[in-house]
Formats: sequence, C-alpha cells, structure tokens
Amino acid sequence: MRTLAIDLGTRRVGLALSDESGRLATPIDVLQVRSPEHAIELVAQAVSKHSAVRLVLGLPLNMDGTLGPAAKSTIKWANALHIQCKLPLIFVDERLSSFAAEQSLMELKQRGAKLTRKGKKQRQDALAAADFLQAFLDGRVPPFDVGKEDGRP
Repeated sequence: MRTLAIDLGTRRVGLALSDESGRLATPIDVLQVRSPEHAIELVAQAVSKHSAVRLVLGLPLNMDGTLGPAAKSTIKWANALHIQCKLPLIFVDERLSSFAAEQSLMELKQRGAKLTRKGKKQRQDALAAADFLQAFLDGRVPPFDVGKEDGRP
C-alpha cells in the first residue's frame, strides 16, 4: 500500500512515499507552491503519478500537543485535498520532524556532501516528510484525532 506523506508549508511542500509493502519511507520531492490551492493541485498530481492509496499529513501541533492556528490551517487545507483526491487521510504529529531532518542533513555535510543553503532547505522538507512517515509506518507515531483538541482517545 503506497502512502504519500505531505509536509505542508506556505512556499514549499515536502513529499515522501512508502514502498509498495508500506514499510520504508523515501523522500521524493519538494514542490514550490504559490498558494494553498496551487499546493492541492500539485499534491493531487503527485498522488496520481505515484499511485498513492492513502495520505499522511504532518500536523504542526503546539509543543504542548494542542491545535494552534498553523494546525487548524493545515486541517482546513487537508479537507480540501481530501475532497480533490478522495483518499484516506491520516494526520500525524510532525513536531520535531524538521529538527530530525536538519540533523540528517548535518550528518550528510559531515560526510562531505556539498549542500548550498537553498539545497539544504529544499531537501529538509522532503526529509521531514520521510521522517514522520517512517515513524508512522513503524508504529512510533499514532494517528492524531483532529476531532479532539489534544488528539488523545
């Protein structure tokens, strides 16, 4: 079951994809977007291109686990995406995924990889999506229930 992970941003959207067995997440792309509507259009194209059957969307929760303005905006965007793609949509806590991605990029640089500031930022968004997708696939991050303020049962 191919799962597409989405790390939504206002200018860039990081994408990661699971393998067919749903065990391994791989960063695949960073989309440059002009608006939320443009992001929906490009993500819908990626869904089709990669034959995804479910979506995992990183939810930018507050550090205390509550829904703030960014998370509420993400939920609204995701609802519009769901109408467009008609695929199951799962929210997961993306807190610290960007930090983990940045650490991975620092390790690459230490191994001699040449990364410009722009290249680093581009890769970071896709790596963040891969990070929370892998955590979800491994069962380390449960789905977040957006119907409850703190996501707990």
